[in-house]
Amino acid sequence: MKIDFEVVHPDEGSSFRLLHTKTRAEDYGWEYHYHPEYEIVCVLDGNGTRHVGNHFSSYKNGDLVFIGPNLPHSGFGLNSSGFHEEIVVQVKDEVITPFIAQRPEMSAIQSLLDRAGHGVHFMGEVKERITKRLTRLLKLPTFERFVELFFILQIMATSDEYKLLNPTTDISSQVQKNNSRLQNIFTYVEEHYNEEIDIKKVAAIANLSVPAFCNYFKKVMHSTFTDFINQYRIQKACTQLHQEKTIAEICFDCGFNNVAYFNKVFKNITNKTPTEYKKERLRV
Repeated sequence: MKIDFEVVHPDEGSSFRLLHTKTRAEDYGWEYHYHPEYEIVCVLDGNGTRHVGNHFSSYKNGDLVFIGPNLPHSGFGLNSSGFHEEIVVQVKDEVITPFIAQRPEMSAIQSLLDRAGHGVHFMGEVKERITKRLTRLLKLPTFERFVELFFILQIMATSDEYKLLNPTTDISSQVQKNNSRLQNIFTYVEEHYNEEIDIKKVAAIANLSVPAFCNYFKKVMHSTFTDFINQYRIQKACTQLHQEKTIAEICFDCGFNNVAYFNKVFKNITNKTPTEYKKERLRV
């Protein structure tokens, strides 16, 4: 699984990038990637999967997530169907920091930025409020757009209708420090996830002994390597469940060698059985 580095350029005449995309789900790019910008992702409608850091879950009827710099994430069109529409804001830290540093009026926004490294999922009434303001943002001239962005951040910062997607760790800083070694590990997983993974080979790629590799991976990713492999395989399985394949075929295609174990892992990660997930996707 490669973690692609995305190069982000602000819009002409603006300090940040504002995207509004509406496309068929099958044409949507959802690769796992990272970039040094903060990112607001607002899915206006529809269902799909959010994969932010080590967090993997489904969403319905739209989504709203605030992502910190260098926090790996997949595109939110992952496992969506029909048309996928979203608004995305990408803004560098140096654009925001000069306006909030040592200003007591901005203390709530500073706390929000500190939480962003975990990935922040907003819900309920605040999600609706911010969705409306982001939609309005598309119609504003650049100066008003810049000011409105800070209003949106303040609403996020003062709301308690949120949860942290990776509550125990700030993965973004670890990925930035360990990118080269992690990239080699993820590439190996991407190329061999449908086979039996030899942990000795993975450890050798990282230039570590097996015990040292296990300790290193848990420290950096706050997940065991086995859990990481299972999560990646389940993500692959989710993308196949809309195809005309049996559960058993998908199980073996994704590197599991036992259907009962596949079903158990799938439910642990998605809170649904593969059959329930497949039926739900077909109804969308």
